[in-house]
Parts: sequence; C-alpha cells; structure tokens
Amino acid sequence: MTSPRTRNKQRRNNVTNLQPTPESVPPRLFQAFTEGSKRNCVARMALNKSMHPRNRYKDKPPDFAYLSSKYPDFQKHVQTTLSGRVMLNFKDPEAVRALTCTLLKEDFGLSIEIPLERLIPTVPLRLNYIHWVEDLTGGQGSPRRGIDIGTGASCIYPLLGASMNGWYFLATEVDDICYNYAKKNVEQNNMADLIKVVKVPQKTLLMDALKEESIVYDFCMCNPPFFANQLEAKGVNSRNSRRPPPSSVNTGGVTEIMAEGGELEFVKRIIHDSVQLKRRLRWYSCMLGKKCSLAPLKEELRKQGVPKVTHTEFCQGRTMRWALAWSFYEDVTMPSPPNKKRKVEKARKPLSFTVVEATAVELHSQALSIGQTHTSHVESVSYWLESILTDLKVLHNRVPSCDSELSLFLTAVENTWVHARQKRREQSRQLHEVPKAPELGTPVGDCVEPTPAQDVTVPSSNEKESKAKQDPEKDTDVPCKTSSTQEQGSSVAAISPSSSSVHRFLFKCLMNVKVEDSDVLVEMHWVEGQNKDLMNQLCTSVKNSLFRRVAMSV
Repeated sequence: MTSPRTRNKQRRNNVTNLQPTPESVPPRLFQAFTEGSKRNCVARMALNKSMHPRNRYKDKPPDFAYLSSKYPDFQKHVQTTLSGRVMLNFKDPEAVRALTCTLLKEDFGLSIEIPLERLIPTVPLRLNYIHWVEDLTGGQGSPRRGIDIGTGASCIYPLLGASMNGWYFLATEVDDICYNYAKKNVEQNNMADLIKVVKVPQKTLLMDALKEESIVYDFCMCNPPFFANQLEAKGVNSRNSRRPPPSSVNTGGVTEIMAEGGELEFVKRIIHDSVQLKRRLRWYSCMLGKKCSLAPLKEELRKQGVPKVTHTEFCQGRTMRWALAWSFYEDVTMPSPPNKKRKVEKARKPLSFTVVEATAVELHSQALSIGQTHTSHVESVSYWLESILTDLKVLHNRVPSCDSELSLFLTAVENTWVHARQKRREQSRQLHEVPKAPELGTPVGDCVEPTPAQDVTVPSSNEKESKAKQDPEKDTDVPCKTSSTQEQGSSVAAISPSSSSVHRFLFKCLMNVKVEDSDVLVEMHWVEGQNKDLMNQLCTSVKNSLFRRVAMSV
C-alpha cells in the first residue's frame, strides 16, 4: 500500500494539461487550486518596465491561462501547477514557437509558420524595435518605406510594420529556407502589396539590393548575426561566468546567428554601404546583441563623418539589446538616448550649528553695548555673523526671508579661513611680544617707518583690551607712524574683493538664521561652486569665531 506522500507525488506528475477535479486531488489541494484560479495567478513572460512606453506588453503581459483556453496548439505546451499558476517551458523550441505564433494571431491578427531549425523571434522585443523606428521617422500610423536586411523565416518586422502602420517593406534574405517561409507568411496574410521579399546573394546588404532601385527609403532595419563562431554562439569565450545561464532556447540557422567578424564587422559593412548611399535612406539602423559593440561602431560613424547618430536600449526581462541609428539628413529629429541610471540622491541636509539661548543672550548684550538697536536674538547673532564674514572677506548680502528668520547670500571668492588657527596664535604672540627699546639719541615719537619685513606694533593696553572685546579676530596692530590717506585707501581696496573677482568664486551658499525653540539655529545651504568641503570649512570657522567671542567676554 502506497503512502499518502507517494500518492500525492504521483498526482503532481500526472497533473500537467488536465484541470484537477475533487476526485483527482485531495480537497485541500483542490481548494488551493480554485482559489489560485480566481486570483488569476498566471505565469507571465519576463518583462521589464524599461520596455518602450508604447509596447502593448509593458503594462499588460500575456495571460497564458487565457491564451491556452483559446488556442489548443498553445495549450499543449502549457503546464498548470496545483496552485493555479500557468507555466511555459522557454527552453522548449516548440513551446517558444507556439507562444510567438499565438501572440501574433491574438494581438495582431497575423498567421505565420516558422521552422524549428530557424530563428524564432520573441514578439515583445521585436515590437520595441518597431516602436523605436516610429520615433525615428515620426511614422506612427503614417505610410513609410523601409528595408529589412535579413528578414528571416518569420518576416516579423515587415509583418508588424505593415499591419500596425501600413508601411511598405523591401525584405531581403540570403537563406533559401527563410526566403520560402517569408514569402509564404506574407502571402497568407494578404500583404504582398505592402511587402516585397527578395532573395539576394550571400554577403549582400544594401548596395546590391538597391542597385536597381531609385526609391528613397525612410529607414532600414537589421537584426545582424551576433556571433563570429560556434564557441561565441555557445557563450564559451564571450559570456561572463558570473551571469546566469540563458532562460530561453537559442534557435537559428548558421546565416542567422553567425557571420565573419560577428555583429561588429557586419554592421561596419552596413555603415560603409550607407556612406555610399547616403541620402538614399533617411535613417539607417541595426540592433546589437552586445553592448561592447556600441562604442566602436559609434567611433566608426564619427570617422566617416556621419552627422546624426543616436542609440537606445531594448529591454525584456533579463534580455538586453541595443540599437544604433544614423542619418545623413540634417533635418531629422533624433530621439533622446536612454538616460544612464543614477542613484536617487536624498535631499542633502544643510550644514548647521545651534547658538544656545545663553550664548544668544550674551551676543545680544554685546551688540547693544556698542550701540546696536536689535530687538531679537536672531538680529544680534546675524550682526556678529556678518562681522565675521567681513573679516574673512566673504561677500554677503541680505536677501528676503520670512519674519522669523534672516537670510544671507554668501559668495566666497578667496579661501581666507585656512590655517586661521595658526594666524591667531601668531597674532597672540605678537600682542604679548615686548618691543625693542629705541636706540640711544632717537626720540620715541620719531620711529622710522619699518619695512614690510620689520613691522613692529605697539598697542596700548586700553586699545588692546577694548579691541579684543569687540573683535578678537581682527588685527589690532597699530603702526608707529601713520600712513597717508592715499595709502590707507589702497590698503582697504586690497582687502575687499574686486568686482571682477566675483566672477571667479569658490562657492555660493545661503545662510539662514532663525529661532528654534529658545535657541538660534544657523544653517548653510549649498548653491553652487567648486567644492562643498570649502563650505564645511567656512561653517566651522564661523562657528568657532562666534563662540570664541562669547568665551573671551566672560
């Protein structure tokens, strides 16, 4: 007698194409299946949100359950799990072919036949290319003339373009089997008046196909052979070992998947043909299977002097394709290439420091003691901040702000805060340095003006005390002999940044001073400039200078 586990395993092996019944599975499993069916839990093709926005499968993937109930040929390749999930084996060429034929019939009204030994296209990916050509030519719903180089057995690009937009196609093919199937597919869909399939010799691309033509075409399309040899086609020497194996089967004849030099040399031949044909086609385009082919092909186009070049990406699940297009017409409109993916940056928080209530009160008192008439702590803190910025030669001006805060727009044109600590120590040393006694016979009041290398300062004790209290950062040196008014004016002009230097700024930022609870918050918001670290340094220097002023007054 078999165990319950064995019986359940046998039932799972038998339930493939048959709908389960209460008699075939335990009641609990049957209930799970019916609930899964109600939720419409279908297995969907691996699709990607980066598909073309007009691709019908972008937001509405194929419903395998519905398609299997409508098309018996497709239902044969579908498996339904006990949970109600509908599965398709993409490693099975017959299953992939059934899906392609079913989607073309259901969504486009096209009936085609494809041999298993030739390339079986996926509909969503091919639809991406068609939509991109619409973008290039502005031909959505408009009659256009195009060329499909190597149309394949399915003739899928001409059939899609003709059925969707009424486009005229010249479809070329070198393989006998593909040519015969392509002609048959065109005829059985009654599109011989829109699609002309021609058999061309090996290695024929555009020149030989158009030598007897005088028509100006709007575009050409091409899905070139991706690989140069069998090893490359099997991924032996080209596929990254870290990548997972392909999730679908790779079909296709030798002429469809391999060419001398691979896709790179194949597309270069198309480029060389286009240089001779030039304005016989408005747009030349091709699809690439390797991203590494894109850069050398764009470089080749640059060398050939092609004026208009653009590219895009086609996405479907784990499958990525790249497309390249170029034109010799100056008046064509180029779609924008896809943006590089960037990490979404969080809003950068401003640099800030807090002036606690006690410190703000002291700064307010200092401002009142020198004749300022501030009515709020925000105004007093802002006054001393402006004083510090002036000493640091940072340009600043007040800008409109709300009632509860004060805003300053800062422009730093010179890094004056670097090594400020060493400068302060040197100033302190000079303040406490005892001056040399004058030489015998020389009056004290007639000191000779020293050279720049011999500057000696003799501040009085009262001047030193009052000056340090008001502005400890400011140089308090008093020369023995005063300079002329003209010299003083030139000295001030040298300290203040010139108007022309404003154009060569280090950075610009916005400083906000506002009340936060009972404290005062100072924020610095980056605007533009060379390096945000410079703003960080300035913020630290301003904060230390502000707090040092309070510490020296205690």
